[in-house]
Amino acid sequence: MGRCGSDVLTPWTVAPMVARIRVLSFATQGRGSTLHPMLESGVAANHLRLIAIDIDGTLLNPQFQISDTDLAALRRAHGQGIEVILVTGRRHAFALPIAQQLGFDLWLISSNGAITRSLVGETFHRDLLPHTTCRDLIQVMQEFRGQTVLTFDSDGPGTIVIEHLQLLEGSIQRWLEKNMQYIQFVVPLEKALTTDPVQAMFCGPVAHMQQALAVLGGCGLPITVLRTEYPGRDLSIVDVLNAGCSKGHALERWADYRGITREQVMAVGDNYNDIEMLAFAGQPFIMGNASQELRDRGWTLTRSNAESGVAAAIELVLDGKALERMAAK
Repeated sequence: MGRCGSDVLTPWTVAPMVARIRVLSFATQGRGSTLHPMLESGVAANHLRLIAIDIDGTLLNPQFQISDTDLAALRRAHGQGIEVILVTGRRHAFALPIAQQLGFDLWLISSNGAITRSLVGETFHRDLLPHTTCRDLIQVMQEFRGQTVLTFDSDGPGTIVIEHLQLLEGSIQRWLEKNMQYIQFVVPLEKALTTDPVQAMFCGPVAHMQQALAVLGGCGLPITVLRTEYPGRDLSIVDVLNAGCSKGHALERWADYRGITREQVMAVGDNYNDIEMLAFAGQPFIMGNASQELRDRGWTLTRSNAESGVAAAIELVLDGKALERMAAK
């Protein structure tokens, strides 16, 4: 394992510093962008080659299910030769049951860009957080130790490591229940760092995680910090990954490997951890259930995840079918 924590199984690599610069350029390009000219009258199907879809808050509706309408739209796109890739903050194994529901072969970019892997387990790329950096991170984040979760690229107990449940149960009870078989309790957390983790994660109420973000912003460590917020549940998830790692960086890597230009990439997302992905894609769509802050970035607004917004976006691109604009919330 290299010092940067990157494990690439194909002849494609980017130095962390270059990666950071590129990710920042994506975010800059996304701010205030206008509707791509090709979308104004619809885009012929053969111009679109890759659709990148976020899972939670995007593909999954509020009942954590894929609507029949969204499923049909994705299967139609796949049937027309357009590649579909899921791009999620979930770890690979937790995203796998969702991907399998689509009913066709595809790849997943998981853990906010850290892992790119197929349904059958073939790994294209890994970008791990160096264990030495993670050890320093835990020390910096001492006051948030009770909200700290480490994840590793493994299977079975020890894939997820925490010290105790007390401060996590109130925020991510459902997630803990679904992942209990993978959780190992290690005190102190540092003892688990015998290998590089995929990421560190901090979970809690939005206001408390804003404090965590402030500490992370001034820590000076070579890391990427991404946040996901669900104000209705008073839940914020702060993911810490290797420097330069993001959904946008991973999506660009995959598109380059496939020989696909960014203009041929469509992306749909709803949260802050989707920003780099949406900024990279030539045809970005933001969900109607996204925060006003994200909706104000100028990306094309589709319907909410309760109204099959993924299908609406695909129908606009493939057929030029008009979108009903969402009223401001």
